Formats: sequence, C-alpha cells, structure tokens
Amino acid sequence: MKNNWGKLFLILIPIIAAIAVMIPTYRAYQLEGKLKDYRAKANAAGNSTDSLAIMEEFRSMYGADLEAAKKNQLKLGLDLRGGMYVTLEVDVVKLLEESAQREAIDEVFLTVLAKTREELASSESDALDVFLKHFNEIARPKGKSLISYYDIGDFREATEENIIERLRQNADDAISQAAEVIRQRIDQYGVAEPNIQQQGNNRIILELPGVENEDQMRSLLETTARLEFHLVRNSADIVRSFARIDDLLVQQAKRRAGIVDEQPTVQDTSAQVAETPAPAPTTQNDTMQTAKLEGDTTVADTSGSDTSKANDPYAGMSEKEIMEKHTSEHPFTSLFATYFMQPGDAGQMVPFYYTTDEIPDGEYSFRIIKDSIARFNEVLNRPEIRPLIPIDFKITIEAKPDSRLFKQSGIEVFEIFSLNREPELTGEVITNAQQSFDPTTNAPIVNMTMNDDGAERWARITGANVDKRVAIVLDERVYSAPVVRDRILGGRSQISGMANSDEARLLEVVLKAGALKAPVQIIEERVVGPSLGQDSINSGVTASLFAMLLVIAYMVFYYNKGGLVADFAVLLNVFLVIAVLTALKGTLTLPGIGGIILTIGMAVDANVLIFERIREEIAKGRSLRSAIDEGFSKALSAIIDGNITTGITAFILLTLASGPIQGFATTLLIGIISTLFTGILITRALIELLLIKGSNEFNFGQPKQIQSI
Repeated sequence: MKNNWGKLFLILIPIIAAIAVMIPTYRAYQLEGKLKDYRAKANAAGNSTDSLAIMEEFRSMYGADLEAAKKNQLKLGLDLRGGMYVTLEVDVVKLLEESAQREAIDEVFLTVLAKTREELASSESDALDVFLKHFNEIARPKGKSLISYYDIGDFREATEENIIERLRQNADDAISQAAEVIRQRIDQYGVAEPNIQQQGNNRIILELPGVENEDQMRSLLETTARLEFHLVRNSADIVRSFARIDDLLVQQAKRRAGIVDEQPTVQDTSAQVAETPAPAPTTQNDTMQTAKLEGDTTVADTSGSDTSKANDPYAGMSEKEIMEKHTSEHPFTSLFATYFMQPGDAGQMVPFYYTTDEIPDGEYSFRIIKDSIARFNEVLNRPEIRPLIPIDFKITIEAKPDSRLFKQSGIEVFEIFSLNREPELTGEVITNAQQSFDPTTNAPIVNMTMNDDGAERWARITGANVDKRVAIVLDERVYSAPVVRDRILGGRSQISGMANSDEARLLEVVLKAGALKAPVQIIEERVVGPSLGQDSINSGVTASLFAMLLVIAYMVFYYNKGGLVADFAVLLNVFLVIAVLTALKGTLTLPGIGGIILTIGMAVDANVLIFERIREEIAKGRSLRSAIDEGFSKALSAIIDGNITTGITAFILLTLASGPIQGFATTLLIGIISTLFTGILITRALIELLLIKGSNEFNFGQPKQIQSI
C-alpha cells in the first residue's frame, strides 16, 4: 500500500510543481489582456485627464501583480514575440589607434592598422594578436617598436611585454564596459526582458523583444557617447593649413600628369581683406553667400569692388572654365566656403578665397554642403595630409545642418570647426542629463548637471574664455558651439541641435549610461515584426498539436490501453519541458518549439521500445507482471544509450552555438532528461497503479488479454 502511495506521489508531485511554475505565465497573459482593455478605454476617453485616470486605475489595481508575473513568466524569443536581434562588434582597432601617442602616429603605424582591419574583416581572430602580427611584419623591419608609439606612464615599466599587457587589458575592459553600458542604455530606454551576451573576444549579442522603432535602437546602440568640451580655434593657422593641403594635392596631380614643378609655399602675411581677389562662382560659394552665421552676423559680398575686379584671376573666362580652373587649383578648399570676420565691423563676415597667399590673422568660419563631407573627410584622413594639420588642432563637423539656411534653399549646409585637440572637460563630470525644451525657441535640448569638480573647472574655463566659442562635442560631432558671454557657475550646461524630442530623449539616455571606451558597430541585425511573431506562434502551436494528435491516435490504435498510458506520459513530458524552461528563466523560441516536437518523438520512441519488449515477453508465455518487469529491464539500456548520444549532441550545440540554435539545444536537452523521467518512471508507475485492485487485465496491443498474475 505504501509503495502504491509512493507511485502516486511520483506522478502527482511533478504535475503540481509544473502547474505552480506556470501560474505566473497564465497570470501575466491574463493581466496583459486586461491592460489592452484599459488602453482601449483610455484611447476612447474624451480628454487626457480621463485617459490618465483610467491608466492610473489599472496601475493601482493590477500594476504590481503584472510586474511580478512578468518576472516569472515563460519568456518568448524574438521569432515568437517580435523585436530585434543584433550582433555588435567592439572596434578594438580604433581603441589601439586612440591609445597611441598622437605625435608618434606615422604612415607605418597607419599601414599596420589598415592591414589589421583588413584581416579582421574576414576573420574572427583576436584583434590584438592580429595587430601584433602585422606590427612585427611591417613596423619592426623599419626599426619601430611598440615603445615608439605607446606610453604607459612610468618610463621604467615601458617594456614590450608591459605594453602588450596594458593593451590587452584595455581591450578586455572596453568589451566588458561596452556590454554593461549598453545594458544600462537598454534598461533606461525601457526594453522589457532583453538578453545580452558577450560572445568571443569582441562581440556582444543582443535580443531585444518588443522593439518597434529600429532606427532609434540602432542610434542608441552605436552611439559611443563621448562628450567633450573644446575651445574653438577657427584662426588663420588652420586656414594656412588648408592652403598647404591645396598645394600638396596640386603637386600630386602634377606628378601624376608628369609635370614637374617647384613646391609652392604659403606666405604668412596680414594683408587687408579688401585686396582679396573676386570669388570663383563655385556651387559651394553661391549656395552659402546668403548664409547667416550665428547671432546677427551676416555675410557681406565684396566681390563687386573695383579692387577685386582689378585682381580677378578669372577675368574673361566662362563660368564652366572658372569652375574647372578653381577646382584644379584648389582641390581641397573648393569643397567648402570660408568666411573672414573683418576687425571693427561688428562681427560682419566676408567670403575669403584661397586665390591669394595673403591670409590675415583673425577669426574665420567654414561651411560645407552635405555632398562634399565624404570627400572632405577622405582627404583629411590621408597619411600624407595629417602632418599638415597642426598637432594641437582637430577638425570636426557640425552634427546637424543649418536649419535656417535649409528652409531658405533646401540645401543641407554644415559648419566646420577647428578645435583644440585636447578637451577642456569631458563627460565624466556629468552626473545627470534631462531632456527639456528651450523656453525661447521651444527647440528640444538636453540639460546637463556636473559634479563639484566639473562645476569648478567649468567655471574656471568659461571665466578664462569670455567672448570665445566653446564647442560641445558628442562622438566627434559638434552639437553646439555657443559664445561664452560670462563665467558659468553651478556646473550647468546644455546641448542643443536635436531634430526632435525623441532624439533628445536618446541623448539623455546615452549620457546617463555613460560613454563607451571603444566604438561599437552593428555587424548583424534581424528584425521580426509582431505580426510575424504571432504567425510563428500559431504555426508552431499548430505543428505541435498536429504532431501530438497523430502520435496519440497511433499509440492508442496500436498499443491499446498501453498507448493511453504512453500518451499521458508524452503530454506530461511536454508540460514538464515548458515548466522547467520557465523555472530556469529560459526563452522559448521557434527552434525551441522544434526541440519540443523532437522530444515528443523521442518520448514515444522510449515507450515503443518498452512496449515491444513487453509484447515479446508475453509472446514467450510470461505472465503480464513478469513481462512488464522484463520489458522495462531489457529496454532500459537501449533507451538510455539513445538519449545519451542525443544529449551529447545537444550539449555541444548549447555550448558552442549561439542564437536560435541555442534555443533548440536547450529545449532538446531538457526534453531528453524529461523523457527519461516520464518514459521510464512515470509510465511504469502508472501501469502498476492501473494493475491493482480489480484491474487485472492490461493490453499492449497483443492478440489476446493476458491475466495479471
């Protein structure tokens, strides 16, 4: 009798435990249905006050229950729920470049980086190992060492081994920090139940259920969020550098054409702008002649002066000839327009042209149209061009086009900034960021608050640079460059230039989460819509039900009462697999449903082996109880062997694979364990319970009834 109670408990306890585990899932779906009803009522309400009251009623009555249920419910993967699957790659090569000393970077080092990036594009090798391989092949034969490019602080510790160790530590830290920062961003953005995993040496896998705005999410993930405050240095020095770039490009073109010419030089003089020759009517200049600069500053056109006409190098040429000559003589500076602020003219700007060697000292401004930006950056990034830019300068382009000029002409025009290379302040001092609106223009802004150290430094910086421009730079793009009118106390600042409040909200999120040590880029992306996810659920459930119904019908038809027992074990097996997956905080995916269907087949196979052995023993003349004992005993080794080999395969997939394949392997592995439990223990316990107290007959599909002896 006690033994029978034990068998009954063996059957009931797993069922009760599975039901308890699945209750939160049922409760969550029930409350989500209520939430949809409340949202429908809120949308149908006459005003916003009623809508808020309706949603507040739901939160007060069901909010806590829904949150608790969601924490313990069965999670659905992207292919069932909809959302984004993203693989991010941390740009370790960029980190290696930024870790090097700026003044030490030369063409040899840039070649090593280029070769490293080229190999990594088709390989998953460790980025630092690939870099060191190419460094040894390219740089060392030319007498270079890592010490030539990297400085780790203490000269006594500046050995090759210590530098490699420091670089590897920096790379590992950058990847771990990227995963954590991205996790914080996603949490603040409001994505429910994200799955974030670090894969390999430099990749991060994200599963983001329920994401509907893919563009915002891409921006959120790829934004490095390096916030810096730089002094603007649009001085004559950078104009002279631009002129030198023109000279170098012209000489390169002549050499390619077989023309030998002396290297021209740029004279450093301070002639009056009135002597500047008339402009070449390029598209760039024509577009931006009427552009308004900051404040009330306007562009004055002096091309009509007599002095300009007298010095015009393009006199007598057609417009087409002027364009061709100007572009050939100024291949770089013809990409953008340059303006000069005349002293004593209340900030009035006049166009400046590079047709003269006379470059007056003073303040300049630069404008470029969108179509020329790619060419502009490509020229500046050439190894032979980099040395022409002063080492303490950096060139950055405005994040957003001039909105006023865009409204006037429909052309996107951006300002080019020459900045101090070293920032005066970084985003590390930012303690809070809050989206808001400018009270005068109603444009979206982000207000920032600094810590005590940042506030003190900000006050000192602004106090020392009154009437100068300070650029607020985020990820190498200038969002705003206001003129400092007075010393700023309290550690408060703001970023403007966002197109809408959604963009301001994203900026708030990334600033709060912090900056990435190294840039990241999306190398793989899959988007599943909610409707497609629902279709997947319907298809998966239909396939599972159809498979189970066929199996149930076949087992009853072929094995009679034994088939009914096997069917119960199969249904319990499926229920246990889902319950265990829920308890382990796993995620059910479409491949996971495939694993469950495969589990059904394996569970049935176990019962078929047992029942066929029992039928063989009955055919030999054994009693029913003896045949059952012998059947389970002889089938056990075959069942265990088959499931172990499948389990090894599932474990390998679970360990080495990722994404959807892991979902399949997880459910398959759980299913194998559950199959052994239900197919061997539950099936036998149920059969023996049915053989007691008057149930003296049991049929496994054999031709005649065998008495229970």
